[in-house]
Amino acid sequence: MSNSDHTRTELIESNYDRVRTELKERTMSELKIANTTIYNDIRNIIVNARINAVRSAELQRVLMYWHMGERIFVEEQGGQDRAAYGDYLIRDLSRKLEEEFGSGFSARQLERARKFYRVYPNLNDVRPQLNWFQYRLLAAIDDDYKREYYMLEATNQSWTGRELERQINSLLYERLLMSNDKEAVLAVARKERVPEKPTEIIKDPMYLEFLGLKRNAKHYESDIESALIDHLQEFMLELGDGFLFSARQKRLLLEDDEFFADLVFYNRLLRCFVIIEIKTHKLTHEDLGQLQMYVNYYDRYIKLPEESPTVGVLLCTAKNNLLAKITLPENNTQILTSEYKLHMPSEEVLLGEIRDVLDSAEGGGVDG
Repeated sequence: MSNSDHTRTELIESNYDRVRTELKERTMSELKIANTTIYNDIRNIIVNARINAVRSAELQRVLMYWHMGERIFVEEQGGQDRAAYGDYLIRDLSRKLEEEFGSGFSARQLERARKFYRVYPNLNDVRPQLNWFQYRLLAAIDDDYKREYYMLEATNQSWTGRELERQINSLLYERLLMSNDKEAVLAVARKERVPEKPTEIIKDPMYLEFLGLKRNAKHYESDIESALIDHLQEFMLELGDGFLFSARQKRLLLEDDEFFADLVFYNRLLRCFVIIEIKTHKLTHEDLGQLQMYVNYYDRYIKLPEESPTVGVLLCTAKNNLLAKITLPENNTQILTSEYKLHMPSEEVLLGEIRDVLDSAEGGGVDG
């Protein structure tokens, strides 16, 4: 074999080895991608199956207590109140059931099942998305409209039991009624209408106890802002439906001057940007002027023509309704003020604060 033939053979073998190596590497890469894809697919199947199994078990538990409540109610009362017999029946049933099935069938639990049936006598009204803990919370609400609102919102917003409990304890329904009527609040929850005004969504006051900030401590605005970012999910739950996070410390450049808006959200229901400014003092006219400037900037340079006007929300430790009314335009719908509370007061104090705001509103002293 000549030298040229030998060289040609070596080149062919070298090229063959290179191609074979490339094919092997490509095959391994494709296998890795395929393995990752099938792993993710199988993982999703397992996760979804477990979620569905839990949901199915929760639904069966709800249905079990509903049927138990129906049977107890029919047996003890026959359609009429017979309290003494009902109490004896529940105590006797509880003793026997706990002997055979263990905990979960106490007299208190059977009373809850009876109350659950009485509140929801039509099984078609029971939502499969909600669990027994949530129905226990709902059944304890005496006001029909209030109960319907929380049931609808828990279903629409996929609230957990703890989230529903927090919203009930923070009197979300009553806070929304402070700036809206009952029919409007329920119409939004029923998805019969979309909110048209910021006051239908923005609450006053706002409760931020989930931040975990210490009592009687001096907090800076940056402390609260950072805590809100760290607890963004809880804060957006407090803000309400339709909020999407957009920016923190949004830089606004006016010629050579820089300004920074604390938090910026977008609300898909109102179809507008919502700028939130945090103040650790009582409301001042300088605060209102600053927020109005930020809102004007967004309206002129950021928002699209088809979007609604930007809304500004000033979170402060204390409001001055008369100051806001005098400072802001008479037809103001864009600048809202809301007091924030770092700790959840008792229900009695909460109701008192809400009554004070409603009384102030009736007296004409609330800002727009």
